Amino acid sequence: MIFQHAHEIITDDIFVRLDGLVPGSESFLKIEGWNPAGSIKLKSAVGMVEDAERRGLLWTGGRIIESSSGSLGIALAIVAAAKGYAFTCVTDPNISPQSLALIRALGAEVIQVDERDANGGFLGTRIARIRRELAADPKLIWLNQYANPSNPDAHARSTATSILRHIGRVDRLFIGAGTTGTLMGCIRHFRAFSPSTKIIAVDTAGSVTFGHPPGPRHIPGLGTSRRPELCRPEAVDDVVLVPETDAIRMCRRLAAERGLPVGGSTGSVVAAVERHAPLIPPGARVVALSPDTADRYIHTVYDDAWVARTYGPETLAHIRDEGHPVPA
Repeated sequence: MIFQHAHEIITDDIFVRLDGLVPGSESFLKIEGWNPAGSIKLKSAVGMVEDAERRGLLWTGGRIIESSSGSLGIALAIVAAAKGYAFTCVTDPNISPQSLALIRALGAEVIQVDERDANGGFLGTRIARIRRELAADPKLIWLNQYANPSNPDAHARSTATSILRHIGRVDRLFIGAGTTGTLMGCIRHFRAFSPSTKIIAVDTAGSVTFGHPPGPRHIPGLGTSRRPELCRPEAVDDVVLVPETDAIRMCRRLAAERGLPVGGSTGSVVAAVERHAPLIPPGARVVALSPDTADRYIHTVYDDAWVARTYGPETLAHIRDEGHPVPA
């Protein structure tokens, strides 16, 4: 296939079977990170930018600003470079060095905040910085992934539609919750076309998105320190909270035992499936979304020194001791 621009290369039809993950059931992992941006966020980036263009908010030479812990920043940098927009990414210390370097390599400006918000995270601080930048430069366009309806719209049109087209009957669908754009878009489509599907939101321990108490979080991707405006907690059938150490353990298992290098958000989602497995009836068909890949987590999730430094040497030892083969 020949494409005009890199951001047009959106892979939406790749699924990997995870036999044995849920005993007695079929399990599929929808791979979303094998595109130029390396994550599912490319769909959100394209959807929000094209919506702004249709509404006359963006034209050649326009300037975009957005908050991101990494993946959307990379995706927007790719889109902005192709379309001739200037892009400023407001991020925080949790962004991986690889993501930070790639955003800059794509020609974007990076503003990195370091002050925590009231819930101990950085999202509130990032958004406050964006508001100051907007006040200083009214020509800046804030896409606002946390409240922009074109974010979930992109996933209702593509992600959810693809799952039903390729898998057919889906009994359980596991989706990680960050901005909740993917989650809310899939919910809307499945409620209309597959209302019997149970949709389980996957969140990280320490996130306040679904009303749980705040706590420290070190892996970018899932979770927030401020509930996104898009989020409707009552729309999900269940929420599974996953500690970051469980996400790390699952990432390493999938890489070492299945040859599937995934990112931290994917590790959380698959760990949630495993936790929820006793509640899934035999014969069910399970789909989990894999939003990212391993490359930006090599020096964190997959690095023993970082894990020991961040969570303690005993945590690293526990992750190693708990490492056991994924059922085949």
